[in-house]
Amino acid sequence: MIVASEPDDSSSLLRHQLELRVAYQETDGQRRVHHANYLNYFERGRVEMLRSIGHDYKAIEDSGKMLVVTEMKVRYYAPADFDDLLTVTTDVLEVRKVRMRHRYRIHRGDSLLVEADSMIACVDRRGKPARLPDLG
Repeated sequence: MIVASEPDDSSSLLRHQLELRVAYQETDGQRRVHHANYLNYFERGRVEMLRSIGHDYKAIEDSGKMLVVTEMKVRYYAPADFDDLLTVTTDVLEVRKVRMRHRYRIHRGDSLLVEADSMIACVDRRGKPARLPDLG
């Protein structure tokens, strides 16, 4: 399930929620989500957020622009397990000419498991900074 909504706090420009179920292959030998897989969940949240406001990530890339992660800070509080139903909340906190800042929170029910902040930059095919596409 995908839900895009107006943010309910003043620091967020846009909020999006994505529900996903933990797949077996995303877990380690203890059936807990491997820490690196949370980065995939964050990316899925960003891509689906763009889709929810009418932007196709593939079309952005086809236009010669790429959105690349330049910074990621993750805080782990509790593990997610195989078959858990998670909610990934993605907030856009800041948009500048060539970069934007996101905040992510992953919940299982009411329990906050992981939160993170990222900086995403827009670059052209040569890797040079490029103006962000109009996301409005």
